Amino acid sequence: LGIVISIEAQSDTTAAKNATRTAQQEARQQRRAERLAAYERFVDSLVLSHNYRFVPQTMQQLPGGMTRNLMNPSYEIVVWSQAVDVCLPYLKGYTPPYYPVVFNYVLPMVEGYTAEQTNDGWHVTFSSTLFSSTDYTFAFEIYSRYGGATLTISSPFYNSVQYTGNVFAI
Repeated sequence: LGIVISIEAQSDTTAAKNATRTAQQEARQQRRAERLAAYERFVDSLVLSHNYRFVPQTMQQLPGGMTRNLMNPSYEIVVWSQAVDVCLPYLKGYTPPYYPVVFNYVLPMVEGYTAEQTNDGWHVTFSSTLFSSTDYTFAFEIYSRYGGATLTISSPFYNSVQYTGNVFAI
């Protein structure tokens, strides 16, 4: 009889611990879901405000070029409602060997700025001649749900260059 009582007491203690653990897990999951939703709203507000910066971590010439890590903290694109500030490396050339250049411009205006919401975040596009005779199209995929972004810069004369990185508040 004494053994049965201690097993039942132990069973009640285990059940109480499991109930407490389950409640703690549910509370953590709820807090995590709230943080994820808050991050999505934050990224959405950045894109809608036209006040954000894209900091690239990698670049790759398309199709299938070598991926290069970008460690220079000066490389970025800053989007304001009144201008776009571009400081990014780019690979030019019609045939190999391609030569690297740095786009370093403050664009007082860009053509066709559009921001369309997608299931994963935003698709933002605009174009500029970058004070040259070539038209460059900038296409962002900003992932508000997952974090991060990709930027593809394309032109009719050169291979496209794709960048991966993050979007931050200014």
